[in-house]
Amino acid sequence: MGQLTQIDGSDHRRFAERAPACTLLVYVDDATGRLMMLHFTATESTLSYFEATRRYIERYGKPMALYSDKASVFRSSQYATTGDKGVTHFGRAMYELNIDTFCANSSSAKGRVERAHLTLQDRLVKELRLRCVSTIAEANAYEPSFIAAYNARFGKPPKSEFDAHRPLRTDEDLDLLFVYVPYASHRLGLSPARPGPSLASSWRPSPSPRKRS
Repeated sequence: MGQLTQIDGSDHRRFAERAPACTLLVYVDDATGRLMMLHFTATESTLSYFEATRRYIERYGKPMALYSDKASVFRSSQYATTGDKGVTHFGRAMYELNIDTFCANSSSAKGRVERAHLTLQDRLVKELRLRCVSTIAEANAYEPSFIAAYNARFGKPPKSEFDAHRPLRTDEDLDLLFVYVPYASHRLGLSPARPGPSLASSWRPSPSPRKRS
């Protein structure tokens, strides 16, 4: 567990007629199919993935890698036309945390999280109705209880008890990492194109080879 986590977001009327549609960000362990994190939010955006991934890390530690689609949160919008492997804000934060990121070429390639979406659009909606949950804040508060029940029924026990999640290092400050850094789409290893706020000006990727920690 923790070697590869599939992540994806989906819009749906999870509160039925009680509230507007919202987005659910889903994190699924690739090895076991267990739900790791559900994060209710208004839209699927970089900031919402920052919030969800922070909750994930604070709960489990850092996974070895995240597997996503090719949404602009994860992949530079210039890649398809120019081949520019620019770094998104989310990609920059994961690089600094030493978490690998991979983008799937098709929906079927990340089948676990796609199947979880289908199940959640039925089962989770019913559970929220039974508990009269009608807001994003209430849904996020209920999330741990739902995950525990879901995994008890649908999760597969791991073949090994080894947990690949890693704790944060003392020099890894999520308050500093999970922010927008102006001009973060520049290639890793280069300085920002022009001066920006102090945080952006001070950020530099380490020139040394990455080591797992």
